[in-house]
Amino acid sequence: MTIFKQFTVRRALGAISFGVGLVLAILAGWLWPQVGWLAAILTLLGLVVGIVNISGREVIPFLVATIALVVIGQGNIFDPLNDFAGGLGTGLNNIVDKIALFAAPAGLVNAVRAAITLARPGQSIK
Repeated sequence: MTIFKQFTVRRALGAISFGVGLVLAILAGWLWPQVGWLAAILTLLGLVVGIVNISGREVIPFLVATIALVVIGQGNIFDPLNDFAGGLGTGLNNIVDKIALFAAPAGLVNAVRAAITLARPGQSIK
């Protein structure tokens, strides 16, 4: 019964947006890395996740994870795997790039949220 009491439209929207965004980022990175409209969808889903899913105490860990994804996504760190299995490194680089594209808008929303919170006198991120 407690499961149904905790269900809200906001939580459902956040969970669905996160799940769809993550699956779409993986598929887009592996199968369709150059499709522009998928990038737009990932960006919009990332904004929804950033607005709906991340609570006050999750902001800092989420921002750290987002920074790591964006930094890793900028380099072709998995390229040496192409020597092991042709295209594997490129595919993994594309997947990480698309996951970073999905996470970056959510990170932006929460970075602004954290900055506003810290700008208020006597406030801190909880």
